[in-house]
Amino acid sequence: MDNIDHLSEMYQLVVDKIKTVYDPEIPVNIYELGLVYDVDVDEEDNVHIKMTLTAPSCPIADGIVTEVQEKLESIPGIKKVNVELVFDPPWDQERISKSALLDLGLL
Repeated sequence: MDNIDHLSEMYQLVVDKIKTVYDPEIPVNIYELGLVYDVDVDEEDNVHIKMTLTAPSCPIADGIVTEVQEKLESIPGIKKVNVELVFDPPWDQERISKSALLDLGLL
């Protein structure tokens, strides 16, 4: 397997794992909800996630970030995980995927 295939496979494993994390107030995973702004997997299998929350004052912020961190660290081969919580640009409903909008009955 060449490096590009490996990076692509690791990226997909990371995204699939992120999709198992749900916002407790909205029955949609954080990826489809548009809370994940960037997923980066480097050549050494280190992961950097840039994500936000639906609101800066979210009371479960630490719990979601910890859950993402722990789930990604559980992927075989992943070395280091950095989850960066950002609020710029602010999240809005335009970031929700079409499939999530359908699930929520908003389309």
